[in-house]
Amino acid sequence: MRTVLANALVFDPDSGTAHRNDIRLVEDRIEAVGQGLDGDERIDCGGGLLLPGLIDCHAHVAFPRAESLPRSARILEAVPVLRRLLDRGVTTVRDAWGADAGFKHALGEGWITGPDLIISLRQLSPTGGLGDAWEPDLGRRDRLGDPSLPDPVFDGPDSARAAVRRMVQAGADWIKLGASGSLRSVQTGRDITATDEELRAVVDEARRCGRDVMAHAHSAKAATAAARAGVRSIEHGVFLDEEAVNAMRDCWYVPTLAPIHNNEAHKNSVRLAMKAGVRIAAGSDMAMRPHLDLLEELRLLKEAGLGDEGAVKAATSEAARLLRLDDDRGRVEPGLRADLLLLRDATLDVAALPDRVHSVWHNGIRTRSAP
Repeated sequence: MRTVLANALVFDPDSGTAHRNDIRLVEDRIEAVGQGLDGDERIDCGGGLLLPGLIDCHAHVAFPRAESLPRSARILEAVPVLRRLLDRGVTTVRDAWGADAGFKHALGEGWITGPDLIISLRQLSPTGGLGDAWEPDLGRRDRLGDPSLPDPVFDGPDSARAAVRRMVQAGADWIKLGASGSLRSVQTGRDITATDEELRAVVDEARRCGRDVMAHAHSAKAATAAARAGVRSIEHGVFLDEEAVNAMRDCWYVPTLAPIHNNEAHKNSVRLAMKAGVRIAAGSDMAMRPHLDLLEELRLLKEAGLGDEGAVKAATSEAARLLRLDDDRGRVEPGLRADLLLLRDATLDVAALPDRVHSVWHNGIRTRSAP
């Protein structure tokens, strides 16, 4: 079956331009882009804007809620979360802590529906860091305790290497590293961070295992240390400075503005990164909970200075490059995956995206079609 999507304005995220073309899909691939294409089925896109499927580089599709619930609630809640993400045009997600290999298996088997899922399992950290669950009134209380989610705590370079190996053994596609603690611990001066030797050990061991490292880092000091250790992306980066963004020139920055978008220091960090030429990819931090999905993040990236074109690029072609998937998705080109998002009209305006999603194709299959 050759399906032709006709009468669409096709957006190129790298150039920021759009051209009227037809797109021919064969199975899960884009076979051709051009004018006057023929096929077995023809879908009129009504002059709408056609984008590559969106990529969320930092989400938590199965993170536990604050209230105490049985472990099964965390897993079952992810089912509608994943479905809604796909309905909103998010076709690939890098989960930054919480989802295990079972979620990927369920998606692959078709038991549940959602975006392609790239998993990191848990966040590695030294004792006392963000990955070490401990509460003053309860002691060690691990809400993510699960046999499929290995112990993420390490102390010393050798222990850090072992932690990486535990994650790889359990199916991690990426290694998540807590280079700093929580935002509150940074602000109160109680942040417990890994040593430079531990950071380098995590990155080196990940590379030996064929994995990249994403680093949670709120402070400039933590972001600088993680970037110099060789991580592939810095997540959050609320309090970056000139030294940090200069160190980050060889990695990506995933700001995750949505959860803390009223923080002026965070917006300034994005501006500093842009000025320094740091590559920016989009991540929502939390998936499909109120006000915190990727479409909200795109609006905030636009307002932070990326504009409409830059925000979409951060969630498509640039995100694919960060994830080393740019030979497979992130653009509307022959040979790439048929992950596509059709908007109701020809306007890019990311601030109005939620109400303008018309159709979504994932792996060449139309998963959503609005009237």
